Amino acid sequence: MKDIFHELLSSGNIIKNKEVLRPSYIPSFLPHREKQINELASILVSALKGEAPSNVFIYGKTGTGKTAVSTFVGKHLMKKGKEMGAPIHFIYINCEIVDTQYRILQNITNHFIKGWDERIPFTGWPTDEVYSRLINSIDKAKGVTVIVLDEVDKVKGDEVLYNLSRINNDLKEGKASVIGISNDLKFTEFLDPRVKSSLGEENLVFPPYTADELKDILSERAKLAFKENAIEDGVISLCSAKAAQEHGDARRALDLLRVSAEIAERLGDKSVREKHVRMAENKIELDRVREVIRTLPLQSKIVLLSALIGTKEYGSLTTGDLYSIYEELCNRGGYTNLTQRRVADIISELDMMGILNARVISKGRYGRTREIEVPVSNKIKEILEKDESLPDVENYRPKLQSKLL
Repeated sequence: MKDIFHELLSSGNIIKNKEVLRPSYIPSFLPHREKQINELASILVSALKGEAPSNVFIYGKTGTGKTAVSTFVGKHLMKKGKEMGAPIHFIYINCEIVDTQYRILQNITNHFIKGWDERIPFTGWPTDEVYSRLINSIDKAKGVTVIVLDEVDKVKGDEVLYNLSRINNDLKEGKASVIGISNDLKFTEFLDPRVKSSLGEENLVFPPYTADELKDILSERAKLAFKENAIEDGVISLCSAKAAQEHGDARRALDLLRVSAEIAERLGDKSVREKHVRMAENKIELDRVREVIRTLPLQSKIVLLSALIGTKEYGSLTTGDLYSIYEELCNRGGYTNLTQRRVADIISELDMMGILNARVISKGRYGRTREIEVPVSNKIKEILEKDESLPDVENYRPKLQSKLL
């Protein structure tokens, strides 16, 4: 049998190091974030003097460099601490994954525990015992512990934020500081006022990147990511322009460039061209839609399927039209149908996700309704057809009374 991987390995003439195109990669230089780096460093510098830095809230939309700057500054803080003999402990937690008080406290504490048999288990301990072990661990380690809670708005409940923001009251030998990172500028409005005041001692806001700034970021990464002459003129500008349209998202720009390069290599092309960027954009959008639809509740999928069938047959639908089709599909599948009001709520939710469009139109003396369209119907149809939980609609054609008039 021939060596299939040898052929694939030798055919890659574009990408030199794919990892530098991932958002998780932290470069040695962060273009257009010098101001934010200096602001955060000026807050954390007190850790090098053995003092507890102020707690910080960092806000900004996705892909504005919040995590990269925090990690970058933390890395340099630990390096300087080592040079000065000042113990610095930098702990990063993604609260989209670790979102309960127990798991957050457990993760922070286990950072200080080297032996696996001594570590706190995923579940089973009283929370106050985990907190007590955390206090002992920070005190024993001495110095300053900086705790980064990324996606802090995903944390369930305020209690852990309250405890961590006031942890210095319980520490004797060590000090601690908390950095909360959020995409939601309104997040603190829903916090307990006590948490808001103690956790948000300092606030940093990260603005979106402009197209030119994104171009600089991609240019720096491209030097490390691609082989010589592997990327054509215009590719970086196109990726930057498309990402700038979506609130200046550097992650989006990096994903576009990386997927463009992957597509070019798979096609056997010698360089990344603008056509690959357009193909990458379609692929990324399909992947996003697929993931959103996959995680929808069953009833939301039936509503979406109803919209898909109705718009394919009639072009556009009113809420009432969609509900008629929805009732028929529930009967075909043996499902209990929801009320028209609840289905209207689901339509609004799907509209907010960008899976369908629902605009309000006036029907004169009959009042107002919503006209529903499905913008990416072929993609959605392909995804829903593979979902075995949905009713069989292969030979189903809706007959709407309103369309027969």
